[in-house]
Amino acid sequence: MTKNESVLNWIENMKKLVNPDNVMWIDGSEEQLNQLRAEACSTGEMIKLNEEKLPGCYLHRTAVNDVARVEGRTYICSRKEEDAGPTNNWMEPQAAYKMLFDIAKDSYKGRTMYVIPYSMGPIGSPFAKIGVELTDSIYVVMNMSIMTRVGEKVWDVLGDSNDWVRGLHCKCNIDEEKRYICHFPEDNTIISVNSGYGGNVLLGKKCFALRIASYQGKTEGWMAEHMLILGLENPKGEVKYITAAFPSACGKTNLAMLIPPEGYRAKGYKVWTVGDDIAWMRIGPDGRLWAINPENGFFGVAPGTNEKSNPNALHTTGKGTIFTNVVHNLDDNTVWWEGLDKNPPEHAENWKGEPWNGKTSTEKGAHPNSRFTAPAKNCPCISSEFENGAGVPISAIVFGGRRAQTTPLVYQSRDWNNGVFVGSIMASETTAAATGAVGVVRRDPMAMLPFCGYHMGDYFKHWIEMGEKLGDKAPKIFNVNWFRLDDEGNFIWPGFGDNLRVLEWIINRCEGKVDAQETAIGYVPYAEDINLEGLDFSVDTLKSILAVDKDQWTKEAEGIEEFYKKFGDKLPQELRDQLNTLKANLAK
Repeated sequence: MTKNESVLNWIENMKKLVNPDNVMWIDGSEEQLNQLRAEACSTGEMIKLNEEKLPGCYLHRTAVNDVARVEGRTYICSRKEEDAGPTNNWMEPQAAYKMLFDIAKDSYKGRTMYVIPYSMGPIGSPFAKIGVELTDSIYVVMNMSIMTRVGEKVWDVLGDSNDWVRGLHCKCNIDEEKRYICHFPEDNTIISVNSGYGGNVLLGKKCFALRIASYQGKTEGWMAEHMLILGLENPKGEVKYITAAFPSACGKTNLAMLIPPEGYRAKGYKVWTVGDDIAWMRIGPDGRLWAINPENGFFGVAPGTNEKSNPNALHTTGKGTIFTNVVHNLDDNTVWWEGLDKNPPEHAENWKGEPWNGKTSTEKGAHPNSRFTAPAKNCPCISSEFENGAGVPISAIVFGGRRAQTTPLVYQSRDWNNGVFVGSIMASETTAAATGAVGVVRRDPMAMLPFCGYHMGDYFKHWIEMGEKLGDKAPKIFNVNWFRLDDEGNFIWPGFGDNLRVLEWIINRCEGKVDAQETAIGYVPYAEDINLEGLDFSVDTLKSILAVDKDQWTKEAEGIEEFYKKFGDKLPQELRDQLNTLKANLAK
């Protein structure tokens, strides 16, 4: 326990509000966690899986009305509405507190309050931040003990400081009409009511690590970003680190855990995973940008994860993992999901717990957003720097989206501000796969649209200011697009492990080893500088997906201009200038 008065006073106030029968302080010990696992299994909250095939693994099912993050019910409760910006839902803080406290009142009656002290980042790291989450869910305790560093040492590091994030989670009645996930950036506070689903209730995840931390980063001079971190090791044993931001369904986890193509592996190339979802970045004593992954586990989407798409992620789930809303195979007490293999179990229960036969059922067995929560230390390619509290130095920042045409396979920004522009216009689009017809373009700046805890115009400004501080030590900024389609709607670039070929070019550019051709949008590779060895892929095809079509980009510039109108006076002049430069380049 702690003697920190700010913590003790807050917990006392919350106890009076929610009125628990018991209070349990989570100490992070295996003994205590085992006691809670046994209790969760006795009540049916969790199901213990086959100890031989899936040691230490459990299955959990959420309520049918509670299966995903709810952006429409997620609020930024800043004191001024304008500080939340046009891309967030806003609620006046005092009104929000009153509403939430009315919902939460007495909701722990007959329940236990679990007090979870946790560190985002290695305990004691200069990058790390402390949080305390109160919850009435053993499922939350189990997940937080995988996703963050939980235990007594957290109190030691916190001491008597008031710099910690308050998190209150109340399951209540899982009423979707009264479900709210509210963030109070100026108060370091998060309150979540009427949900039991991970993304809404594991308050260290997107709530703290991005929404609150992005605001902290702005005020304290660092960055909290929705980015993977990977290390690319060359045959000489040199490792260069890359962060990358992609909207959902663009292969972020697959890239973070990439397995190099056979020819590269034979030469000694390796990829090391530092993080698959979130990067906290600070300027180090040497003036470079350094990053840590503040999380301690992976909260991954299960469907589609298999031995071919992401073997490292699959192997990570082999022990000590919690599976949520997947199929329960009753024959051997294991789990299954769509895309795992072509062998669905016949004697099973679907994600709702109903009898399910994978051979005959027309309904999917696992929920499309079913999840696994797995310890990072299980990952076969986890970086030796994963626990390094000083972080890793970043050579390149990569943005990407899913575009059928328009955006080349890879291009480099001209400079930092141009890179901020490239990140701010990130987009994915829906495609009619049969014809390759382009659908709706959805912009998601830096993949932060649902996760920025303040006005996105101010967020862009913060990026520009970070570039000014970094000067010539700033990482180079790139954009990739693995998703170019041919006329039949097929992907042109092979993707997966072969994306390493593009990463190699990116590192070569950072080190000044290859030249590039200047285009209207930035620097594009000479096709000959991307290694196609061992790949059945012609240089001419590569040239076609590196081409910059001025007509398409002229239309793109119109879309960017329209999107930028959202931010009004808060859009930094530097980004207006970048858009004007793009238009001038296209007009040449």
